Amino acid sequence: MKRIFLKISASCVLASLGSSALAQFEANRLWLNAGFYSAHFDSNKGLRNANPGFGIEYKLNPDWSATAGRFINSNNANSSYVGAYYQPWTLYGAKLGVVGGAFNGYPNAFNGGWFPAIIPTASWEGERFGLNVALVPPLKDRLYGAVSFQLKYRLQSNP
Repeated sequence: MKRIFLKISASCVLASLGSSALAQFEANRLWLNAGFYSAHFDSNKGLRNANPGFGIEYKLNPDWSATAGRFINSNNANSSYVGAYYQPWTLYGAKLGVVGGAFNGYPNAFNGGWFPAIIPTASWEGERFGLNVALVPPLKDRLYGAVSFQLKYRLQSNP
């Protein structure tokens, strides 16, 4: 069931790119990341702060990006995600908005299965490097709250 959901989710991301966007793929819109660093609010729970992995983000336009990836989560389990950033506001050089999508792999949340989430985010993007910062709210004993940092690298600089 998990594999089917992942395939459906990946298909939705590809469909959101649209055939014309795929035909006009531009490397300067592609960002790569090596996972997250999470500063947990409950630092005494023995959670993993370094969450290595691999992810991609593709800028569809100035406000929207598609994203997907896999990482080792704070519970030392493998997690996958697929979703989209919507960041229509800018404040002091930061793009503000949310990332919405589906996540899995958290043992205390839905038995490790897929679940939807909408998370507030801020992003700073330079010529080659960028940073996504997300405020992950706690969800009872299912998910632990954190401020999550994701350093990203643009595959090709802007022309």
